[in-house]
Amino acid sequence: MTELRIRPRRRRITFVLIAALVIALVVAASGLWFKLQGNISTASMRSSESAAPDSSHGLNILLLGSDTRDLEASGFGRATGARSDSMVLVHVAAGNKRIDAVQIPRDTLVDMPACEDTGHGSSPGGVSMINSALNYGPACSVAAVESLTGIQLNHFIEMNFEGFMSIVDALGGISVCLPQPMKDPKAKLDLPAGDQKVNGTDALALARTRHAVGDGSDIARLGHQQMVMSAIVQQATSRETLARPDRLYSFLDAATQSLTVDPGLSSLSDLTALAARAQAVPSEEITFMTMPWEPAPQDRNRVVPSADAEALFASLREDSPVGLAGKQPGKKSDADAAAINDRAAAVHITNAARVANLAGDYAKKATDQGFTVFGIGNAASVQSTTTLLAADTEEARQTAAALAKELNLDITPETAAIDGVQLHLGQDYQSVEKPEESPVKTTNRKASQNLCG
Repeated sequence: MTELRIRPRRRRITFVLIAALVIALVVAASGLWFKLQGNISTASMRSSESAAPDSSHGLNILLLGSDTRDLEASGFGRATGARSDSMVLVHVAAGNKRIDAVQIPRDTLVDMPACEDTGHGSSPGGVSMINSALNYGPACSVAAVESLTGIQLNHFIEMNFEGFMSIVDALGGISVCLPQPMKDPKAKLDLPAGDQKVNGTDALALARTRHAVGDGSDIARLGHQQMVMSAIVQQATSRETLARPDRLYSFLDAATQSLTVDPGLSSLSDLTALAARAQAVPSEEITFMTMPWEPAPQDRNRVVPSADAEALFASLREDSPVGLAGKQPGKKSDADAAAINDRAAAVHITNAARVANLAGDYAKKATDQGFTVFGIGNAASVQSTTTLLAADTEEARQTAAALAKELNLDITPETAAIDGVQLHLGQDYQSVEKPEESPVKTTNRKASQNLCG
């Protein structure tokens, strides 16, 4: 009898202890949540409230590295106001297939629109270096980048020098690889060649140095900024960080304290959702690249976007992969091929233009892009208009849309009572083809790339 009484009591004690532990964990987690939430600062994204830009063609975020000297730490020199020491346009593709991060040189001349006062004063606009827009607040930088690129931004994230250093230090430093020693007294940089782990101070100096690289220009340092950004991505997503709660919390605490964001990212849940989207993208599908540029006609010490820049921005607007020089445009990576199945339906191609070998030529292009061409042939009669038909299934519709995109055809698929997908090439087939896009030539690297590469 005694034993029977003791066992229920022990079970009750065990239950109470478990309940107390759960309550303690919930309270602790809530405390951390509210602590991190309280770290976040916000600023206006636009001078007037408006509907959020459409994000069905991907999410566009402007990252601003502020050079404000209004900091607790010393050693950054003397300057009034704030400029964007670095400016990165980040495009997260629909379906989280890839991330393209485009560095915009701070020396870029742009005809900036007028900026209304959002708490930092107003600006009449006019031709100026794009980094000066931040003097009038993040909303002015957003307006300048939208004017330059033709891309509507969904969010912005601003960080100052101290924030950058604290994030790197919270990660326990980042690993970099230098082909040769780098020394720049003005940036307080003195690093040896080879693989090494650097702290926040050295990482910032490496990202900011002008005089230790190239001709001392803003353009010359962008390659090192790409290496530093890649190193941060690799360290933040490593098991060394994710498997250590203390380091992970330190990183989150430093990150949230360092950021100023637009109201659309002002809650921890908003930032968590954004982080989840970014984490869903394989690191080999995260590409850092520099905006293609050429010397400005009115000032050879400044730059303006080149023709390649417009091609790059057009790809981002269309949520299309950027065809980079040295890579085959349109080819899908293994990650993309596993994530989507837009090549599943069989394709039949018909020559209705009476041009020799036309169907065969298109069949080869389609096969090279991974489509299954189950037949080609000549139409019984001439057809003036090119048509693209798809069966009334999701599989066929996806295949037809992908076929038009990969073959560079300016044509909308139509649903029809057929099997699979049918491309009928009419006499207007040449006018339906969009001009072939030339590969974009610019400095670039993958986030997963070996840091010595």
